[in-house]
Amino acid sequence: MSLAISLLFLFSLFPSPSLSSLSELPALMALKASLDPKNHFLASWTPHSDPCSGAFEGVACNELGRVANISLQGKGLWGQIPGAVADLKSLTGLYLHFNSLNGNIPKELTSLSQLTDLYLNVNNLSGEIPPGFGNMPNLQVLQLCYNRLSGSIPIQLRYLKRLSVLALQYNELTGAIPASLGELKTLTRLDLSFNGLFGSVPAKLADAPMLEVLDIRNNSLSGTLPQELKRLNGGFQYKNNPHLCGVGFPDLHACTASDGWDPNMPEPYQPSNLSGNSFPNSTRNSSTKVLPESANLDSNCSRSNCSKASKSPQIGVVLGVIGLFVAFIASGLFSFSWYRRRKQKIGSAFDASDSRLSTDQAKEVYRKSASPLISLEYSNGWDPFAKGSSGFSQEVLESFMFNLEEVERATQCFSELNLLGKSSFSAIYKGILRDGSVVVVKCIAKTSCKSDEAEFLKGLKMLTSLKHENLVKLRGFCCSRGRGECFLIYDFVPNGSLLRYLDIKEGTGTALEWTTRVSIINGIAKGIAYLHGNKGKKSAMVHQNISAEKVLIDTNYKPMISNSGLHKLLADDIIFSMLKASAAMGYLAPEYTNTGRITAKSDVYAFGMILFQTLTGKQKITQSDRQGAESCRFEDFIDQNLVGKFSESEAAKLAKMALLCTHESPNHRPTMENVVQELSGIISS
Repeated sequence: MSLAISLLFLFSLFPSPSLSSLSELPALMALKASLDPKNHFLASWTPHSDPCSGAFEGVACNELGRVANISLQGKGLWGQIPGAVADLKSLTGLYLHFNSLNGNIPKELTSLSQLTDLYLNVNNLSGEIPPGFGNMPNLQVLQLCYNRLSGSIPIQLRYLKRLSVLALQYNELTGAIPASLGELKTLTRLDLSFNGLFGSVPAKLADAPMLEVLDIRNNSLSGTLPQELKRLNGGFQYKNNPHLCGVGFPDLHACTASDGWDPNMPEPYQPSNLSGNSFPNSTRNSSTKVLPESANLDSNCSRSNCSKASKSPQIGVVLGVIGLFVAFIASGLFSFSWYRRRKQKIGSAFDASDSRLSTDQAKEVYRKSASPLISLEYSNGWDPFAKGSSGFSQEVLESFMFNLEEVERATQCFSELNLLGKSSFSAIYKGILRDGSVVVVKCIAKTSCKSDEAEFLKGLKMLTSLKHENLVKLRGFCCSRGRGECFLIYDFVPNGSLLRYLDIKEGTGTALEWTTRVSIINGIAKGIAYLHGNKGKKSAMVHQNISAEKVLIDTNYKPMISNSGLHKLLADDIIFSMLKASAAMGYLAPEYTNTGRITAKSDVYAFGMILFQTLTGKQKITQSDRQGAESCRFEDFIDQNLVGKFSESEAAKLAKMALLCTHESPNHRPTMENVVQELSGIISS
């Protein structure tokens, strides 16, 4: 009895994940009741289940059994976001984009201090952006674009010291651009395009050290465009602001007095009733409307300027009335223009001449692509998924589609520090996804891909079908029209390629043990046999470019073949250049020079070369190696680093197999299915 009491006491010291998650069940059920009252989309959310058991679709929990992520993008949800979400105190990611949510953004959301990612884009949300967002110390991505939000941009966003992405485009925001956004040291992307913002463009925005993209197109901004923003180069977009002027910016004229430009006048809209430390510690009357600042001005005006202002109150009143009248007219024109543009066809969000992409139209992009994770860059142009005939099922797209922002986030915007290598057609980066998993991102330029999008799409679909323990796993893909690139996201394989274990000199590395080499050979053979359609389980595919460099080794020394099916995506000239490189390394079968064709027997030849390399421990196979294998003189072809620690019977059979696989005549080479059967006999004997 005392033992049971002791155990109960010990267990009481540690929170039960089940009890923790059950305490958050009311908040989740309130969310479901508000967004899916008819139980059409969240049927798996039931009041008698544990949210952390995996039963709740879209809900992920942390190690303490608390709800950490809610991913319900593109689920057809509607209704208003309930304030009860704020009871999920451990929430780090809330993804509700591509739905039909309406109403205001609840101010209760701003109490989620652990939240890093908030995606509410492409909905029908209205009202103002809650100033309380400035109270969220961990917020890194704030996606509110493609809604109907109004009011001004809260100056309190200046306190989001970890913010990297602020996307507010395609709303109905007015007022000036807060200059204090330039204080955000981690901000990389700021998109304010297609709103009703007015006033000048603050030069202080250029102070954000990591800012790479600033989009202010299609607003009512005026005045001089700051020279400091030229550092952003192509990342700065400013078109369709008719009253902007400046020197050194394409499509802009030099500022003159007719533009209302006076170099002695400060930039407008500096609030006089706010101090730098007035938020978040102080409170204000929510009914008081304050225009956000567009510049940081000295609060102390000179004596002469102050006296001039006091002498002309009537002029100030007149100008104020005129300003209100102009703002009223501009607002009416903007609303009318917005309504008309909603009825137009979907255009590219990256073309300044295109019409506004409304919320309804953005959803149409989603319906055509059937992808809840689709980037709005896919709206038209080079995009295999925009035509609605992708051939991918909804489940496949949900599983494999990444958007550009996720790829950039994983690679830290393609930082040179994460660059693993470059080739003539691609760049390879190491990345970390939101769930902490490590991946490799292969970036392929559009010009290197098949020009026929149907063929490209067919190849991509084939890549998603490849699933084998000896093939590097494809996690997903992304096609960016804006960057003109396609990205393939694979699992990261930590121990490098098989090349790393060849040509090991004494004291320079660790040679593979014999049993490990045999296991690696067996795994490579199984992977190739799978590609070739072993036992008719799938349609045959030829790898075309197998080499020791394409065989990666995981932490358990299991071989993983990379680049499987990649040739299905690439242009002919890129494939030809890859074949030339393969020939230079000795992997290309000799019959290619006569027939110009790559067959399954070509892969067998390449496997035979890798088999030789694994036996000899050398990258370059010489004639003496082959002669040693033919006569079974082990000292002439077995890696000296093994110092005799190998099975002679296995070595003899593997040498014979290597010779058969690299026979000049493809008809004399075995199939990979025969190779796998033979290897199973060698290993079991």
